[in-house]
Amino acid sequence: MSNTVTNVSTGKPKVSGSIHRAVRSENLTIPTSASDSLPSDYKCLGYISEDGVTNDLSMETDKVKAWGGDTVLVFQTDKNDTFKFKLLETLSEDVLKAIFGANNVTVTPATTTAPKSIAINVSSEEQEEAVWVIDMIMRGNNPKRIVIPYGKITEMGEITYKDDEAVGYDVTITGAADSSGNTHYEYMEIGEKLPSQ
Repeated sequence: MSNTVTNVSTGKPKVSGSIHRAVRSENLTIPTSASDSLPSDYKCLGYISEDGVTNDLSMETDKVKAWGGDTVLVFQTDKNDTFKFKLLETLSEDVLKAIFGANNVTVTPATTTAPKSIAINVSSEEQEEAVWVIDMIMRGNNPKRIVIPYGKITEMGEITYKDDEAVGYDVTITGAADSSGNTHYEYMEIGEKLPSQ
């Protein structure tokens, strides 16, 4: 097989939004394609930082050695599947609920006497599992979608408030294995459909 330059691609965010999240429920539809429209349960979390999304598929292994020093067995002891990105729309209700938990975010609509207000309780409540969807555009305007069926925020970076820097939530999502043993799925569409006969 020869080198094929058209197989080389960047990953750009989808214009309509690249990060979506839905709270898990029995009736929730899990997407299984790169381009199907997401149901309304999936909330777009808006812009993320220019660093994009980083997926870490690190693993740990151990070795069994025989007398004399030869390695006779290598086996995997752990595997991590994490996604890291920085959410920039820190005034969004959906972003705040994703970060702090829906039960900890109270939104009071605007009235004729007061503007809309948001109150946040920062608690030690455990993060809830959700379905996370990452949409992007590859070379040739081809869509790619990553679906994390059991994703949970397991790390948060420091929150910086400065007059020359956008406030953001730097999060790490860890994918847990589903009933098929998969921690995430990737779907791509490449090129055009074949013409009908």
